[in-house]
Amino acid sequence: MTRTQQLVRALSPLATVAVVILLWWACKILFEVKDFMLPSPWAVATAFLADPKPFLIGCFETAMNAAIGFGIAATAGVLLASVLSLSRRVEQSVYPLTLLFQMVPLIAIAPLLVVWLGYGRPSIIASAAIVSIFPVIANTLSGLRSADPHLQELFHLLNASRVKTWWKLALPSAVPNIVTGLRIAAGLATIGTIAGEFIAGISGDRAPLGVLVTTGLRNFQTDRVFVAVLLAALVGFAVYGCVSLASRLLLRRFLVQR
Repeated sequence: MTRTQQLVRALSPLATVAVVILLWWACKILFEVKDFMLPSPWAVATAFLADPKPFLIGCFETAMNAAIGFGIAATAGVLLASVLSLSRRVEQSVYPLTLLFQMVPLIAIAPLLVVWLGYGRPSIIASAAIVSIFPVIANTLSGLRSADPHLQELFHLLNASRVKTWWKLALPSAVPNIVTGLRIAAGLATIGTIAGEFIAGISGDRAPLGVLVTTGLRNFQTDRVFVAVLLAALVGFAVYGCVSLASRLLLRRFLVQR
């Protein structure tokens, strides 16, 4: 790939963002939309620049909640899938129950999390973990089950224990699937975090982005709502980008070793 192609590839997303902003501004002017319904891009930028501190703090709080929730989901998901892979009977008994993480709407669970964990960070982190754990479980279990059957037979002939077979054969074979699950979970973690902040977030000097959104809506400050939503999207991109970069390095190391 030439430098010109690399530059075009890097600038293409920025060009798309510029086109979206121009269309946003054009719709605002052509249809004379009221500010409380659709603020202009300039009004949104002004709302942020006038008082950036709460937004930056909210960004940090939301990013921390999403990262911790994703870390819990990644760790617990891989471990749970590994336990399920060691026994078909356990898998048949427990795996269908893990579908509840995917099927039950978070908005129905969040109030219970508040009852059990209280308002604030614990409930928000739990929301992020619940939303993002199932892709990790499903993809990891699929990868663990896809190990080469000939190698599995060899390990069996060598009288290797289930744990040793998992560690030496199944887990390395599952790395590509685990990476896929982690990438999906990274995007869902931010969604779960914001949803959790809507229900369990606490206002104040350390209010996360989800609380800033609800506060802006109550006060009809749509420009501040737009700022918080855009920053939440940036947090999601950042979490996903970090996980994708780490996954790429992990895959590269895995391919080199193989």
